[in-house]
Amino acid sequence: MNQEVRVTISSPVTRVDTFTPQELERVRSDFPTLSTEVNGHSLTYLDSGATSQKPLAVLDAERRYLVTENSAVHRGAHSLAAEATETFENARATVARFVGAGEDEIVWTSGATAALNLLAYSLSNAGSGGADAERFRVGPGDEILVTELEHHANLIPWQQLAARTGATLRFVPIDDDGALDLDDLDRLITERTKIVAVTHVSNVLGAVTPIELFVARAHAVGALVVLDACQSAPHLALDLHALDVDFAAFSGHKMLAPTGIGVLYGRRELLNALPPFLTGGSMITTVTMESAEFLPAPQRFEAGTQPVSQAIALGAAVDYLSSVGMDRIAAHEELLGQQLAEGLSAIDGVRLLGPAAGERRTGLASFAVADIHAHDLGQFLDDRGIAVRVGHHCAQPLHRRLGLTSSTRASTYLYSTENEVDEFLSGVTDAITFFGVRP
Repeated sequence: MNQEVRVTISSPVTRVDTFTPQELERVRSDFPTLSTEVNGHSLTYLDSGATSQKPLAVLDAERRYLVTENSAVHRGAHSLAAEATETFENARATVARFVGAGEDEIVWTSGATAALNLLAYSLSNAGSGGADAERFRVGPGDEILVTELEHHANLIPWQQLAARTGATLRFVPIDDDGALDLDDLDRLITERTKIVAVTHVSNVLGAVTPIELFVARAHAVGALVVLDACQSAPHLALDLHALDVDFAAFSGHKMLAPTGIGVLYGRRELLNALPPFLTGGSMITTVTMESAEFLPAPQRFEAGTQPVSQAIALGAAVDYLSSVGMDRIAAHEELLGQQLAEGLSAIDGVRLLGPAAGERRTGLASFAVADIHAHDLGQFLDDRGIAVRVGHHCAQPLHRRLGLTSSTRASTYLYSTENEVDEFLSGVTDAITFFGVRP
């Protein structure tokens, strides 16, 4: 029997905290891709957790640089180069303010994966970094702690660092519902722990990690805290200084900017003591045939030609998000996240992953349907113009712990609407009927 699903929200977030219909329509008008038709249907884009759509202001900012300012930054003595350098560094300052950091604490990378690998390899180079870098040395007997929630980008670099150095990799487990088991955190973080790497928001479950517990315990034993902020920087008001993490990484393409740009944040004193990983032009003070001396952070980690137009576009993306207001965006998405959770929980045969309906989550929800493969469900929804993510979402250990090989994920952003979530929920219900699944 076809179930009509339309959800009444019981979230603590009130509508006054979010957008009026007119405001939301104005926001949506800034994103040209949202007017696209897919398979004869208006696009319902619920895959922003993978990559966001881009507003005209961001596209215009990147084009403006390429058309009117295109030049090598931090190099030429001519006026165009000086103008490009100023725009490039202004973007860094804008991003720094957005995440509560200093300008010299923002390192440009090609994305969060590159940022986390840069950090892991720089840490493994600590032995060649002199006395200041000794605090970063990792070796046999030391431990690196991650959680079972992690995206592969915040797991594999630490696996590789452990393999290179002889350190031991340890894990904070999750329970059958995907919640972190924090009862043994004091036992897991010990005097042997050198690095604690943890996601701020799970890209599968939408659950927000209590970072303050990890930071307090890790710093009590002198360990570094590395934050995967890929799913928090785009969606929550973020203050890295207030969180007191040592390093953090996030990607531009998930927060309205183009691909090819990301950020490694590091506390100033740590970045300046850390040896670089990539070397070459633009990051040196003096080079002889025998040796080189490096610039202070952030330039010491920015070898070669940087992604200038992408960085400028990220600055424009941050300006756009700030103009809308991160608190309002978070409230809007929490409302949609609760609509997703409550709606999916109301459909027979659907297993909602992560926080239950009514519990705090961001604006995404992953789920599995018995006897329907995630890819088949994704194709069914795509035929209706509904874009979602299917697979393991680069989190195989998490899925394996939950007894799954794949799931379907719907993820919202500031431009998503309640009507789109309703369309999605109706699509899931119709798919269950189409495939003949019996609860």
